[in-house]
Amino acid sequence: MIGAGVTGLAAAFAIAERGLSVCVIERHPRPGLDMSTHNSGVIHAGMYYPTGSLKARLCVEGARAMYDFCARHAVPHQRIGKIIVAASDAEIPALVELKARGEANGVRGLELVDRAFIAGREPAARGLAALFSPDTGIVDAEAYVKALLRVAQDAGAIYLPGTHVEDADAHADSITLRTGRETIVARQVVNAAGLYADDVSRALAGDTFVIHPCRGEYVELAPAKRGLVNGLVYPLPHAHSLGVHVVKTTSGAVWLGPTAAYQDRKNDYESNRLPAAAFLEPAQRLLPGITLEDLRLSGSGIRAKLQAPDEPFADFMIRRDSKNPRLVHAAGIESPGLTASLAVGGLVATIVGAAR
Repeated sequence: MIGAGVTGLAAAFAIAERGLSVCVIERHPRPGLDMSTHNSGVIHAGMYYPTGSLKARLCVEGARAMYDFCARHAVPHQRIGKIIVAASDAEIPALVELKARGEANGVRGLELVDRAFIAGREPAARGLAALFSPDTGIVDAEAYVKALLRVAQDAGAIYLPGTHVEDADAHADSITLRTGRETIVARQVVNAAGLYADDVSRALAGDTFVIHPCRGEYVELAPAKRGLVNGLVYPLPHAHSLGVHVVKTTSGAVWLGPTAAYQDRKNDYESNRLPAAAFLEPAQRLLPGITLEDLRLSGSGIRAKLQAPDEPFADFMIRRDSKNPRLVHAAGIESPGLTASLAVGGLVATIVGAAR
């Protein structure tokens, strides 16, 4: 297993539970330092994604599994609910369409609500109507990563932090990985390398594909204004993201974001950061009482997109490589990858197990 984000750790846990030996290689000194903990920490319900796609199916399945996992392993989380607001009459048909898609995907409890419902739930929010999703929630992503690592190791997985794959050879019956300290001969390798999954595939003589890094930035509400928000408030989704939304985290902080901007560098979280003023207009669309003085620059994250800037949608890539049958990809696991992680891990384990 290459990569100890939520995808790699969930897959390692599922594989180890099936009685197979698994070793997780992670280039960072700690797990989950890239996409897994640089996100909104939202447990998505699954209404955004095309019906029949892996994103739709694994999001719905993964959300139910995540609530159960977090309850069993004391991971801070809340089934807090979300409203997706329509700012004008012209946006209401899109809410109706989103509700229909969610129901087709198996999302439970979706409800079209009016201005009075919005005012009762989020008095500071603006909207003529909204789609209410009671099953949407929030999770402490760092605590979830730690819990996944713990259960994977308890199931027998070996974890090698601070370990880079420096060289590799693909053979008919195995793959040899050299890290500078170890030589690992594996019957199968799972590519869960996130932003670097395309590089890993190339190094292992696998299929050619491109990961497009897309940075998202956040601001945070000043502590004195946290009481304006009770849960999750979203606009209608954009082409490459769910739009700048409002999230009350498990710690009580309120984030607004993320933005979406494609870039060349996979590890550039900070150059040319947007000023707080860039968030004011999208923030005021949702919370009209917000002022620039209420906003503080916060963190950023980079999505590992298979979707190019000019493409409307790209699904998760979870499959065996067509060139190297010893290689299994779990690539392009952007949003809703955190939510879907346990379901993604189970699917990866099924693919690995089929070739025993």
